[in-house]
Amino acid sequence: MSIELHQQWDLAVNRHGVVGRRSFLRGITAAAMATGSLNWVERMAVEAARLRQQNRACILLWMQGGPSQFETFSPKPNHANGGETRAISTSVPGIQIAENLPETAQVMDDVCIIRSVNSKEGSHPRASFLLHTGYLPSASVKHPTLGSLVSHQLSDPAGELPSFVRIGARGRGGGNGGFLGVAYDPFVMRSADRPPRNVQIPTGRGRYQRRLELLNRLEQTYAEAEGRQDVTDHKDLYQRTAKMITSPNMEVFDLDRENAKTREAYGNSGFGSGCLLARRLIESGVTFVEVAINGWDTHQDNFANHREMCGSVDGPYAQLLRDLKQRDLLDTTLVIWMGEFGRTPRINGRGGRDHYPKAFNVALAGGGVYGGQVIGSTNVAGTNVSERPVSVPDLFRTFCSSLNIDPDHENMSAIGRPIRIADEGEVVHEVFG
Repeated sequence: MSIELHQQWDLAVNRHGVVGRRSFLRGITAAAMATGSLNWVERMAVEAARLRQQNRACILLWMQGGPSQFETFSPKPNHANGGETRAISTSVPGIQIAENLPETAQVMDDVCIIRSVNSKEGSHPRASFLLHTGYLPSASVKHPTLGSLVSHQLSDPAGELPSFVRIGARGRGGGNGGFLGVAYDPFVMRSADRPPRNVQIPTGRGRYQRRLELLNRLEQTYAEAEGRQDVTDHKDLYQRTAKMITSPNMEVFDLDRENAKTREAYGNSGFGSGCLLARRLIESGVTFVEVAINGWDTHQDNFANHREMCGSVDGPYAQLLRDLKQRDLLDTTLVIWMGEFGRTPRINGRGGRDHYPKAFNVALAGGGVYGGQVIGSTNVAGTNVSERPVSVPDLFRTFCSSLNIDPDHENMSAIGRPIRIADEGEVVHEVFG
């Protein structure tokens, strides 16, 4: 460590009375960056601390199965491909969405609809993986999912709660920490209505600590013999778990602590509970929350099924945006609404719509997004993108821009290959007005 850094360390100690990682990094940032006295590792640490201080966060609302663009954000009531779905006006003059989303229509001032997203992947697992990671599946590289990437960049390693929480339906191709390691795997909850299981200390705190110390000695012996990396991963997982279950912040998972009026505003669906828990987690310092709902794969009875699915999603989505805005969290929290692809313009013989990646919707809100606008469009029949095509790499670069993350930041894969957060593409600058 350089002389200048030692001086800043002393300054942090004198100012705060204790030596703290955050205090130290805050103390060195201005002077050290200005004088160029940091080496590469130190610069990366400072940059990571700077990002965390911005309190940026992200909520991904994952519509598993591929929602129909016609029955959600891109109705085509004047064409046969639109089927029986009507369009309704929204709080923004000139913008119409499907009649299935009346509550969402009322918060359109905060929502940006991208109607021209496209890819080539019509398989659920491959498309889900692509929309979660920004890359196609690879036999040689285990790409991290979006939540892991964002947590790696923005979360506080000293935090007591998981930095990445996934709630709801078990996604196909949703992914995990990949080459970033198990430290960035999601903390998975099948339901938000039940607090996490097995998070109570099974014995007294002192005895529990002695058990951890015994486990540490056993692991050390094994590591010296053969399994150092396995032990490192296991110890990291146990340390994080121990920190979490002994934290008073665990009460954030208990939705019964919310008042009845708030619970009612989010509705009584599982997705509604997931959205409410997402808000509580973000408010408590969690960096990334994914809330998933399954059932959008409507190969038959498309219209009835979409009315039901939208009925579960519409109110909670609108209330989540209202709630975040009321609590001054929306400006720093990017909310993404998307699935793996859209549905075919042609209605099949079973009254359903099949997989269609050539043109589908993503809705964004918060995190600096300029709401009340539509980006891109499809032709009259909804068969092709006619204006402002947006690729998946474009989306990921736009997510990074919202969160102030460098999309060209390279992480090292297990095979020694540097891989950027986002593949080739460009930020959809119109998203930010």
